[in-house]
Order: sequence, then structure tokens, then C-alpha cells
Amino acid sequence: MTIGLDDVVAAETGLSHVDGEAGRLIIAGHDLEELAGRLAYEDAVALLWRGLVPEASDPAGLLGQARARAYAHLAPLGPRLAGLTPVEGMRLLLASLLDAEEDHPSLVVGAAGVAAAMAVRGAQGLAPVAPDESSSHAADILRMMRDAPVAAEEARALDTYLVTVIDHGLNASTFTARVVASTQAGILSSVVAGLCALKGPLHGGAPGPVLDMLDAIGTLANAEPWLDDAMARGERLMGFGHRIYKVRDPRADVLKAAVGRLKGKSNRIAFAEAVEATALKVLGRRKPGRRLDTNVEFYTAILLDALGVPREGFTPLFAAGRTAGWVAHAIEQTRTGRIIRPQSRYVGAWPAEAA
Repeated sequence: MTIGLDDVVAAETGLSHVDGEAGRLIIAGHDLEELAGRLAYEDAVALLWRGLVPEASDPAGLLGQARARAYAHLAPLGPRLAGLTPVEGMRLLLASLLDAEEDHPSLVVGAAGVAAAMAVRGAQGLAPVAPDESSSHAADILRMMRDAPVAAEEARALDTYLVTVIDHGLNASTFTARVVASTQAGILSSVVAGLCALKGPLHGGAPGPVLDMLDAIGTLANAEPWLDDAMARGERLMGFGHRIYKVRDPRADVLKAAVGRLKGKSNRIAFAEAVEATALKVLGRRKPGRRLDTNVEFYTAILLDALGVPREGFTPLFAAGRTAGWVAHAIEQTRTGRIIRPQSRYVGAWPAEAA
């Protein structure tokens, strides 16, 4: 029996494949490096949804319209976001759509972008900002979140991030979405369930602590002794190593390239790159038998921080990108017509035998 279902095949999918030994991520027949930084998020959605969503041939217009429709429903809920964390606020907003007449893929993805921006602002006590249908999905999310103009290189960087996280095999949140979809509960219910799974710190909450680590290190001169001390205490270095990837996480490379295009502004990219190099040196010295390389969380944190996204907004943005993947998996699972119902092994006490 495998605890945690490691290496157990629970679904057949044409959406994505993770090869941890080779450090390879395939999205709908393409290596991630072919897509991230080259395709807009809308085009990546169309690619992922091909054969699943008939209307996916015009994703840009659909997502713009979907954001406007979602905002009309969600905006009145802005005052209810006070006192909630952004991920809790996003969950509230998306769950409010469950009574909507249309359980439609584009509406769900558009709503996720609006909900992420609204939830981040609501946690800060700020009013929501209306979407711009003519804008790209990435640029509009960032503009709605910041209520400020978005430079082209900033929109491109966020586009790269959203494409990078659009799908990643049968991870915890995606499996959760498929389980819910298998009951024929619908796309929205599946996405809300996926968000609930993503909320856990072992899944979607990892990037924020990367910045906490950089804060604690403070200066480059302090990097090596701080990292050495952390490892001596048995602590994990945030942003390094991955349960699946045994070599470098391919998502880290595409995000590092995106971060590089933002370098030189009022951010700490150069410091983060220097800390990364030092961390890899320390890991190589202290764990010579293991390859603990940079993972997606490290450069996710650096990229989103450089874009002015608060740390508590990282998970909602992750969810906004991943929603297209959850939607695709929900549709794919529903088409099988079969409910997911694994077995468990009972290890409790048995009733006493009758005398």
C-alpha cells in the first residue's frame, strides 16, 4: 500500500505531464519552455482547453467579457472582505457564484482573476477596481489589484507566471478538483474545492516564506553564515528542493528569465540571485548525496514581490493562474462518467467475537 498515493495512477489526462527525473513539464503536448514567456495566458488557456471547451478559439475576448460579467456579480460583496485573508476572500467570492445560472469555463477563469484582485484589495480595506475588457488577463489582474497603470514588461512577467502555473499534473488541488467533478457537482464547485486544497501551506503557501528568508538574511555578507546556521538547525531552505523534481524545476528557469527582465528597478532581484547562488553552494556542501535545486517557489516570490504583490496575495494569484487547469481537469474527469472512489485499509479495532 502507498501512503499519500505516490506513484498510484488515478487518472488518464491529456493536459499535462510532470517528469521529475528529467526536470520536464509538458503542457498539452508542449514543453513549458515553449509556452511560458512566449504565449499570452489567454492563448495558453486555448491550448489547454482544445477539445474540451468549444469556444476556446477566442480566449482573449471571452476572458475580457467574463471578467466584466463576474465583476458585476462580485463587486457588491466587497465590504464582506474586511477581516478576511486574501485567500479566504477569494474563496468567499468564488463560492458566491455557485448559484449563478451559468457554470461556464470562461466565466470561472474570469471570475478567478477578478476575485484574486478584489480579495487582495479587500484585505487592505480598499475598494474593488472594475476590469477593463480590452486589456489582457494578466495586465488587468495586476491593474485591478494595484489600481495603477501596468507597464508592458510587468504585464509580460505576470503573463509568464500565469502560464507557468496553469497546470502541473495531479497535484493535491487538481486531484481535489477531479474528485469533486467526478460527483458531477459542476465546474465552479470543483474550482472552489481546488482553492481550498491550495490554501494549505504544504501546497500553495510556499512562496511567501522565501521572502521571509531573504528578510532574515538581510545582507549578502550574512547569507552564507545564516544559511549554514539554518541547515545546522535542521531547517528547510525555502525555495529549494521539490518532492517531484529530482533535478532543477523547469518552472524556476522560465520565471528566472521573466524576473531578469524586471531587474534594475526598485526591487531585490540582484540580492535574491546572489542568495540563490550561495544557497546552492551551501546545499551542495552539506547534502553532497542529494541534488536540492531551486524550485518554482523561489522565483515566484521574487517575481511577485517585484510586481508589488503583497505576500498574502501570492496564493490567490497562483489560484487565478491554476483555475484554467482545474476547469480543464474537471471537464476531462466529468467526461469519464465515473466517480473517484479509492479504497482504504482499515487498521482500527475489530468487534469482539461472540462467545
